[in-house]
Amino acid sequence: MDKKKVIVIGGGIAGMESSSFLAAMLYDVTILEKSDKLGGHLNNWERLFPTMRLGKEVLDYLSQGVNNKVEVVCNAEINQIEKKGKNFKLTLADGRTFDAGAILVATGYDIFDARKKEEYGYKIYDNVITSADLEMMFSEGKEIRLADGRTPKRIGFVHCVGSRDEKVGNAYCSKVCCVTAVKQSVEIKNHIPQSEVFCFYMDMRMFGMHFEFMYKEAQEKYGVNFIRGRLSEACENMDGSIVVKVEDTLAGRPLRMSLDLLVLMVGFVPSAGSNEVGKMLGLHLGPNKFFKTMDQHTLTNVSNVEGVFYAGACTAPKTITNTITDARAAAATVASYLNEHPICKRMI
Repeated sequence: MDKKKVIVIGGGIAGMESSSFLAAMLYDVTILEKSDKLGGHLNNWERLFPTMRLGKEVLDYLSQGVNNKVEVVCNAEINQIEKKGKNFKLTLADGRTFDAGAILVATGYDIFDARKKEEYGYKIYDNVITSADLEMMFSEGKEIRLADGRTPKRIGFVHCVGSRDEKVGNAYCSKVCCVTAVKQSVEIKNHIPQSEVFCFYMDMRMFGMHFEFMYKEAQEKYGVNFIRGRLSEACENMDGSIVVKVEDTLAGRPLRMSLDLLVLMVGFVPSAGSNEVGKMLGLHLGPNKFFKTMDQHTLTNVSNVEGVFYAGACTAPKTITNTITDARAAAATVASYLNEHPICKRMI
C-alpha cells in the first residue's frame, strides 16, 4: 500500500479543506473534480450567514491551502474504481489512472428539484423561483425583478421545500433552509426597502451561533413577517401574481394571500456523484439516502469499505462551518489510517 497517496473525490468545500490538511501533513493528494473548477456550491453564494461576508472570501481562503500543494484534475469523470488489497486504482473516462492508499469521498449534495412539488408552481409560473435562483441574482448583481420587469412589492419565502416531506421521500431536515430564508429576506429588504416580505415556516430551526439574533433582527429591524404554516397550494393570477393558500397554525385558520414573487427554499439531496461513486465502491446508504457512516458518534468519517472515508455533506446536510470542521476531522482520520495508528483498528 502506498501510504503517501490519497485521492479526494470532489472539489467543493470539504474536498478542498481536507486536501489542504492532508497536503500539509506531506501526503500526495489528488482532487478529482467533475466540474470545470473547484468550490462546488460556494461558487453560487454571494453572502453567507450569519455575518453576511462574501462567499468569495471563504473560497479564496480554501484555495490558499490547495494552490500549488495539491494536484487538481477538473472535468474528471470516474469510470471505474478497483480495490486490490489495500490499494485503489481509479480510471477516468479519458483513460488516465490514479493509484492511492486511501480514498476520501467528498461528493457533497445536490439541490432538491423544486419541479417535483408541482403544487408550488416552479417552472410553471414565471414568478416562482428557488432560493438558489435568488442567490444567483444576488451574485450576479442583478436587480430583483418580476418576469414583466416590475419590481416586486410582496415577496414570500416558503420553507422546507423538499425537506421534512415524506411525499417526496425526504423526511430529514436540510439544516440551512431556515437561516438562508432569514438571510435572503433581509437582503430583499436591503434591495427593496419598501417591500413586504413573508416567511412561511413549519418551525424555525436556527442551529448555529448568532442565527437566533439574525431571526430576531429580521423581525424587529427589517419588518419581515413570519407565519407558521405549510403552503398547500400556489396558483397564478391573470396579472402574473401568485396566490398562496396556507394554514396558519398559530392563528388556527386558513390564509389566502397574493404575492408578486414566491421563493422556494430548496433543501439538500444526495448528489448524483455520490450515487455513482457509492455504486462503484459498494458504500452503504443510510435511511436518509446519504452515505452511512460506521458510527454516528465516534466514526463519522469512516465508511464500510476499508480505506474509504467521508468528508462534508455527502453523509448529511451541513452548514459551511460544519463542513470545514468535518473536512479537517476527515483528514486526521485518513492520516491515522495510513500511519496505522491504533485508532485504525476500531474503524472497520
